[in-house]
Amino acid sequence: MKLYYSPGACSLSPHIALHEAGLAFEAVAAPTKTHKLPDGSDYYLVNPLGYVPFLALDSGETLREGPAIVQYIADQAPEKNLAPANGTLARYQLQSWLNFIGTELHKGGFSPLFNPAQPAEAKQIFKDRLLQRLIWVDGQLAGQQYLMGDQFTVADGYLFTVTNWIKPLGLDVSGLANLAAYRERVAARPAVQAAMKAEGLIK
Repeated sequence: MKLYYSPGACSLSPHIALHEAGLAFEAVAAPTKTHKLPDGSDYYLVNPLGYVPFLALDSGETLREGPAIVQYIADQAPEKNLAPANGTLARYQLQSWLNFIGTELHKGGFSPLFNPAQPAEAKQIFKDRLLQRLIWVDGQLAGQQYLMGDQFTVADGYLFTVTNWIKPLGLDVSGLANLAAYRERVAARPAVQAAMKAEGLIK
């Protein structure tokens, strides 16, 4: 299987999941700025939408959208417990987290702040809203290792990925001690280190 990614983008989340799952895969850089693949071809020919992540299976089938991709990855290695079993309430709670991270944090919070065309006044509104959401997440992390308790799941890989953008955007989250400790725990995981090294984000 092939994962198309752009370094440091939201595709880091399935990249982490693949390493956590221990699955065989090929990571193909598809930079969001150039949309040029390593062989010089146009990424739009692979994914007409042009964004990442994009998973191409050995069967020829493909999968879009990070929350769907990471659940697929988790289900290929159930013994790793990266997602609760399908049909359980815990699985729906995982999906709730993935949806929250995708809509409230990723697209509804961080993405507008990266848009150079966004007026400063609008950016401040998005920033204030995002900080309120992060304060809530910080509270949810009180007294537990990961979002779902003591077990790392694919939702943690996604939350870690989007909160990597806090520093480049200059957000002040100095008071969020639970989130800071959580990020340290996730960053120390070997699979997270491997994915970040593969994307050139750390040495």
